[in-house]
Formats: sequence, C-alpha cells, structure tokens
Amino acid sequence: MSKQKTLKGSFSLFGKGLHTGVQVTATFNPAPENTGYKFQRIDLEGQPYIEAVAENVVETTRSTVLGKGDAKVSTVEHALSALYGMGIDNCIIQVNGPEMPILEGSSQTYVDHIRKVGTEELPAEKNYYIIKKKIEIKNKETGGSIVILPDENFSLTTMISYESKWFSSQFATLEDINQYEKEIAGARTFVFVRDIEPLLNAGYIKGGDLDNAIVIYEHEISQERLDKMADYIGVAHRDATQLGFLNNKPLVWENEPARHKLLDIIGDMALIGRPIKGRIIATKPGHSINNQFARLMRKEIRQHEVQAPSYDANAEPLMDVNRIRQLLPHRYPMQLVDKIIEIGSDYIVGVKNVTSNEPFFQGHFPQEPVMPGVLQVEAMAQAGGLLVLNSLDEPERWSTYFMKIDDVKFRQKVVPGDTLLFKVRLLAPIRHGISSMKGFIFVGEKVVSEATFTAQIIKNK
Repeated sequence: MSKQKTLKGSFSLFGKGLHTGVQVTATFNPAPENTGYKFQRIDLEGQPYIEAVAENVVETTRSTVLGKGDAKVSTVEHALSALYGMGIDNCIIQVNGPEMPILEGSSQTYVDHIRKVGTEELPAEKNYYIIKKKIEIKNKETGGSIVILPDENFSLTTMISYESKWFSSQFATLEDINQYEKEIAGARTFVFVRDIEPLLNAGYIKGGDLDNAIVIYEHEISQERLDKMADYIGVAHRDATQLGFLNNKPLVWENEPARHKLLDIIGDMALIGRPIKGRIIATKPGHSINNQFARLMRKEIRQHEVQAPSYDANAEPLMDVNRIRQLLPHRYPMQLVDKIIEIGSDYIVGVKNVTSNEPFFQGHFPQEPVMPGVLQVEAMAQAGGLLVLNSLDEPERWSTYFMKIDDVKFRQKVVPGDTLLFKVRLLAPIRHGISSMKGFIFVGEKVVSEATFTAQIIKNK
C-alpha cells in the first residue's frame, strides 16, 4: 500500500487571476496526514479555511469556485489538478485574494514548484476508493456525460466537440497518473474569439491574455471589433482577415485543448476528497457536470465508507491453513480463519468459508442456521492475532488474549455458503504487549459485523 504524501516545504506563486484580474499570491504549505486540500483566505478577517470538497463548490460558470460563508476562492482547478497529478494528498493553500493566479493557463508552474520543493511520505496509507461498478451522470441539455468504470489504477479519457473547423472533435487519454507531469501539466486553457465579448460583458476574463490561454479565431469579424477586444485585454492588434490561433506560443500538442479538459477533470475530481482507482470516460465535460459527478461520487463513498477488500479466489494465499496453525494455537472447532490473502504494515485481510458442516449450526439454530456473533468477533480477533504474531521472531512462543471488546455491531446474518472477508487494522502501534484493533467482516460488498478490540500478547509457558 502506498503512503500519503505532502510537500517537503512551502512555495509561493504570484500572478493575476484569469477572471478577476486581481494580483494575488498563493502559498502552498505541507499538511499532516488526512488533512486533504484546504484553502485559506489570509486577507480576510479570521483567515477562514475552505475545505476543497465538492459540496463547497458555489459556482461553475467558467471555473470552479469554492466558498464557505463570505469567503471564496475561484479558479482552483489548475492548482488542485497539479497536486492530485503529482500524488500530493495533503496541502494547505494560503491565498491573499479571491482567485488563484492563472499563470500560463495550465498546471505547469505548479508542477515545476512541487518538483523543486519535493514531496514527503506520511505514516498513513492512501485511502483509495476502489470503483467496483459503473457510475454515470448525464446532462441532456449539453450532451455531456461522465462515466467511471472499474480499473486497477486511475485513468482518464475525454472527448470534446465544438462547431469549429479548427477542431470539431478531439480526444485525449491519460493511462497512468504518473505521466501527468509529462502529458497533461502543460496543456493550456482555451477560448474562442466569439466567446470573448460575452465573457467580458459578464465580467469574466479580466486577466486573460495571449500568454495564459489558447485563443481560437475562426469566424472573421470586423477589424474594429477585434481591435476593441485586443485593447480590452491588453494585447497587440491583429489582422482581422487572418484566422487561426492568435497565440505567440504554438500548440504544445495537436490535441492540447482536449488535454486541458483532462487537466480540469483531474482538478475537479480532486474535490472527491479521496484518491480513486477507476477509469473515467468524459464526453463534452465542463466544470458543472464535473462537479455534479464529484458530488455523486462523494455520496457513493458515504454509502460505502468502508469498502470490502478485493478477493481473487485464484490467487495464492500469503498464509494457508498450515501456516496459520504454526502461528495460532486454535484447532477444530475453534480455528476460524482459513487463509490470509493480504498483509500490510498495520492491517491484515483473511478469509473464512462458512459451510453447512460448521459444528455450531447444530444448535444455532437447527431450523435456521446462523453463525453466532461472538464467533464472528473471535474470527476477527484471530485474524488480528495473525497480524501481530507474524511480526514476531518466534511467533509459536506467543499467544494473544482478549482484554476488551467495544463498539460491536451486527448488520446482517451470516449463514452457510457465505464467504467471510476479514479486514483488521491496528489502531495504534503495539506498546507493552498491548494491541488495539478495528475489525470488519464482509460478505460480498456488505459489512456484516464490526468491532473494536484490545488484546494482550503473552509469552507461552
């Protein structure tokens, strides 16, 4: 399991906001494990924090705007995209204005500074949410859609379509998030000349210029109108008869606009609050549908806050029944773990196949066989004991004994034919032979029972 990361040090960036035109400074700071991403408006009274989660998005017209109370920070997607793309899980961003600096219109400068300052691993593991079923959202008005499918890693594909002879449709794919810096970070935002006047009239892109956006001029307008727009955004006049891309810097990639859409999606998906393992396919995406999808994902995660471990019945176990008997003193009918399929530094995953021949079914109950809850807790504890004993030099000389059991919950009956998956995690490092653990039992994707327990490790006489 990979560990959470934060920045090794702080860095600051200064520039103008794309829509407000206000000069702002944004400072990126390390943060402890499980902090996530937070913005802090240090120019406002009380220096309020805004947690970067989908529910705090208050506007998506031309950028993603986070807000809490009277505090807002707009155009956060490029910075969040850079953090997510570079594997940063925890960061506090202090900003002294209402908008993040647009810089060159991509995530490149953010990425360059993250690379320069470095990253640091934290003790906690990354809390991935693993996609196990298709989840989809559609917008009938725009024809946009986002679907996420099961995948071993986080990957994305986007398809965009415009009424434009310069690019009527494009697609871009990122198969590996580790390629973000090389393939996505430098993709700039883009705008059509036909949209500039309405945006200016609506009070947007006050900080726009030919250095922070790809500007596409495809339908000829009068020289007077083009000159007026150029004067407003402070760029040189261009010949109104010459169509094409108006930027001084050529396109980095032929499909740079589609790649920038991927950049935006990653930034908006960072608002889910947990790293994802799954494949996103986005058709005609935008900040509005991106945020709707992020909110849907957060709702999905709340409903499945504790996910069942992945179980491949064909894979070789890390511990078979013989190895388990070397570590645990339990024998029939009290050995309640059949195999161990995963072990981490502070967790273990075990399996028990419940058959109709279990001895306890004779009396519990003859007409309706149900596995006793106390034995479910015992099975979790045995898995936890295997985690602890496996770390000792002479495990056969030690045993684990219950000291305390708390917060026990039984959510569903366990019956013959069920395959139980145990996931037991240490709540704290083992001290003075005392171990505290939290255990869950799953049947399929459902939690059937859970408990917190404390055990003592004692040397056998």
